Formats: sequence, structure tokens, C-alpha cells
Amino acid sequence: MKKLVMICGLLFSVVTFAQAQQGGGQGGQRRMMATPEDRVKQLDEKVKLTDDQKTKATAVYTEALEAQKKMREEMQGGGDRQAMMEKMQKMTAETDTKINAFLTEDQKKAYKAWQDEVKAAREKMMKERQQGGGGK
Repeated sequence: MKKLVMICGLLFSVVTFAQAQQGGGQGGQRRMMATPEDRVKQLDEKVKLTDDQKTKATAVYTEALEAQKKMREEMQGGGDRQAMMEKMQKMTAETDTKINAFLTEDQKKAYKAWQDEVKAAREKMMKERQQGGGGK
């Protein structure tokens, strides 16, 4: 379970990082998070969602984004960073569970493979940053 939470956290981090690297955002500001629609599009590319699944995924990602925004606002007031990270990991796991609930077995396998790719990319980026490579 702990490993799954970490993978999900990494997934959201890489999606966010990738979006920021693509110049997302408005008014010259980098976007901090991919939109629910962007995330559904990425998921659809990996697991081939039905229209009904796209609707469900959009709702799940919208709910998660709103909860994350609220948490970040609370952190701006000087909240406990460790507690926030733990809460974020829990939210990520809950989102993953909700997504997996409507995927077929084949889609779940593709989703897991994608999560593994994202985790490997994130670990590589972190290692490069630690070595002074900047992750680029």
C-alpha cells in the first residue's frame, strides 16, 4: 500500500512537472497542476477510455484538484509540511482507487505500467537534480 501511495504521488508530481515544462499557464505564469481534462486526455492515451470512463475520470480528477488547491491554500498560512505531504499521499491513493474502480482488467494493467514509467522518470529526474544536472 505504501508503495502504491508513493507511485501515485510520483504520478501527480511528474504530470505537474511535465505540464510546467510544456509552458502551461496563463499570463506568463507556469501552471502548477494539469487540468482534469489534461489528465483525462493523458489517461485516455495510455488506457483507451470509453466516453463513460472519461466522464467519471474527469469528475474524480476535478474533485482531487479542488481538494489539493484547498490544501495548498491552507499551507500558505504556514501549516505543517509533513502533515500536508501525508494528507496529499492519502488523497493521491484515494484518487487512484477511484480511477481503478472503473477500469477494466486490461486497462488496470496499462495504468500500472504507466505509473511505473512515471515513477522511473521521476526517480531519474530527482537523481539528476541531486547530482547537479537540474533534471533537464
